[in-house]
Amino acid sequence: MHILLIFALAVLYPATHILNGWLFDFAAINDHISLIYLPAFLRLFNLLVLGPLFGTLSTVLGGLLLMTQFNEPLGIALLNIACSSAGPLIALIGFKIFWRRQVELTSLQDLATLTLIYCVSNSLIHHVTWVLMGHAEAFEVTEAFWMFLGDLNGALLGAYLMKAILDYLEKKGVKFSGF
Repeated sequence: MHILLIFALAVLYPATHILNGWLFDFAAINDHISLIYLPAFLRLFNLLVLGPLFGTLSTVLGGLLLMTQFNEPLGIALLNIACSSAGPLIALIGFKIFWRRQVELTSLQDLATLTLIYCVSNSLIHHVTWVLMGHAEAFEVTEAFWMFLGDLNGALLGAYLMKAILDYLEKKGVKFSGF
């Protein structure tokens, strides 16, 4: 069952990316930055549900599936996947180191803090990598900010959508355990 969830979330990641492009085309800054980026939610969700190893694996597999959507050199595409997978992992590890405890999934404060750390780290990792690899000429603070904002908006919107779906299903009599 665990492997099915890993693959299901891996497939959901590029599907959400494509859906995000259709729904929020008006918010796109460029091919890699949108003011609303729903897959940002899935990157964190994968780690929180599957744990650091399998959650990261799910995001990497989803990123590999997504590579076909971009007309980029293989090296840049793989670095983008590494950056996308590293952001939430660094945020989770940073949270554990700084607060000396695990994230409490029932704590809104913990989840909000983790989300903010993730959005900052993801944006910084991507932009620094692009500069180091020559994909960008200079570190653009405004673009880094727009990516941070898009990840934050996507993570919040994704969390609210998930809660709305769970609330709806609960009203229909579906019981949830483990969430």
